[in-house]
Amino acid sequence: MAKIKVELIENFLVVWNSTEGSQLYKTEFYGKPLGIPKPKIPEFDVPLLLDLMEGLYLAEKGMITIYEGSGKRKVGLKKLKQKAKQLYEEFDEKYAVYRDLRDSRLIVTPGIKFGCDFAVYKYGPGVEHAPYMVSVKKAGSDISATEIVKAGRLATTVRKRF
Repeated sequence: MAKIKVELIENFLVVWNSTEGSQLYKTEFYGKPLGIPKPKIPEFDVPLLLDLMEGLYLAEKGMITIYEGSGKRKVGLKKLKQKAKQLYEEFDEKYAVYRDLRDSRLIVTPGIKFGCDFAVYKYGPGVEHAPYMVSVKKAGSDISATEIVKAGRLATTVRKRF
């Protein structure tokens, strides 16, 4: 597959070519089609939005080329990573987990609606409900009993494994 051109706009990446965006979504459930909160079919005729974590992963894998501005200046991995570090707390730790999960062929989406860092699927959103929730902690940080109980209750409520 040829590298897909992606535009960096503030804190998001946009795949303007809907055919290429559909391909990214269809193969590994990357991104969100613009204006379609829960796509029922993998093909769509709208741009695809990627978050910076997805974009960094895809760029590292050589699947996308990122540019910005009217001059279409190329954006390197270093700049993208710096931008992501400004946006995400504890980015390095979260990205290491994201990359490991993706490298294990799992589908990873933001877990904000579940109160965690990631929702993780074996087959993908719309195909199954996310069976796992993942929260990332820095190595050596303390986890209180209250946090464990809270996570367990939340996971039980939304029928996930934590």
